[in-house]
Amino acid sequence: MSADQTIDHDSWNYSPAKLPRQSKIELRRIHGILPFDGVRNPGFRSSTSHRVWMTYRTAANDFKPKSGIAESAAEAAVAHEFLLSPNLHDLHFQPLSVHYRDEQSKRRTYTHDILATFVDGRRALIFVRNSDSLQKPRTWREIEAITAATPRGAADSMMIVDAGRFSRQRRENLFRLHEAIQTPDPEIDDIVLWTARNHRALWLMSDLFPLLDLPQKTVFKSCHRLIARGAFTANLDHVVAEWSRIEVAS
Repeated sequence: MSADQTIDHDSWNYSPAKLPRQSKIELRRIHGILPFDGVRNPGFRSSTSHRVWMTYRTAANDFKPKSGIAESAAEAAVAHEFLLSPNLHDLHFQPLSVHYRDEQSKRRTYTHDILATFVDGRRALIFVRNSDSLQKPRTWREIEAITAATPRGAADSMMIVDAGRFSRQRRENLFRLHEAIQTPDPEIDDIVLWTARNHRALWLMSDLFPLLDLPQKTVFKSCHRLIARGAFTANLDHVVAEWSRIEVAS
């Protein structure tokens, strides 16, 4: 194709330019961090999908940091939400691939998004899909085929998660809450929680700042940890900051 035939994607053709497929990003061993152990590496470069690399800790690994790769921002948000739960024991990204036949009888391979293991021993495979897709009967027929192809011993259940319930702000908040619990400080949290319980006029997070003889940033981080563990409630679809409405959970 000559230069005068090249389509200009900035001036009039507003659809995304089709770029050549790039190789996957392969993580080398990182000192002190357990490696990604999924059966499939979803970390290829994409101009349309948001891949997320993260580290996380679970009781199954003695809370040592481990690498995880999520295939979308919504999938990462689902993982963050599980990681905030005290009932979670372990979490795996891309844990299992299964083979099934689609409606045209073509052989397909599907890799489950997440496997969550809970402290009571239950295991759940997590299927994350956007709202529009979940409204289509074809998607549910695909889910049925995937479920039938998944070995019974792989998990106790399969959870279907609508990515549409994770707004952009909720995804950002879940990320920040997960970051906050990486630096626990139970003594400070107990002080902040006690103060909140005994302050009848509590309305905004900033109401706590003048009541505590602590740096504002210390109280701010503690509030995030308390929201993460469910001791405080806040609207995660809005920015969680000093002007946020918070309440002590009943």
